[in-house]
Amino acid sequence: MSTKKNIATLQEELVEEFSEFEDWQEKYEFIIELGFDLPDFDCAYKNEEHRILGCQSNVWIHTTYDAEKHQMVYTADSESMIVKGLISMLIQVLSEQPPEAILGAELHFLNDIGLDRHLSSTRSSGLVSMIKEMKQQAALHVHEGAV
Repeated sequence: MSTKKNIATLQEELVEEFSEFEDWQEKYEFIIELGFDLPDFDCAYKNEEHRILGCQSNVWIHTTYDAEKHQMVYTADSESMIVKGLISMLIQVLSEQPPEAILGAELHFLNDIGLDRHLSSTRSSGLVSMIKEMKQQAALHVHEGAV
């Protein structure tokens, strides 16, 4: 049985990590650091099919469904360091989770951290587009692993 933490726990851990920083300069630096944690992204997926529309900078997401474990696996990349950090947080929370959990997830950690008040409108719009794509991909596999 997998010991993967659930989405709610992962969100709380991120909120707790961000609470350790005093100001938004430190939080932005941490977001950028998180981007460095993204695994290498296969350049074969840096194409229009995998590009997220609605983002200010180029963002690519590749999704696979692990039928054996009944979970979604996301990889991503961006040309923007801050966006790489944002997508890294989404992957940290949503990747390796069952599609049903992803679809039902209320991603409150973004507001709890304060991103809703500190991102430009174009970055916020891009973040919404990334979440929408990840949830749409999960929706394609909702009933595949159900027993």
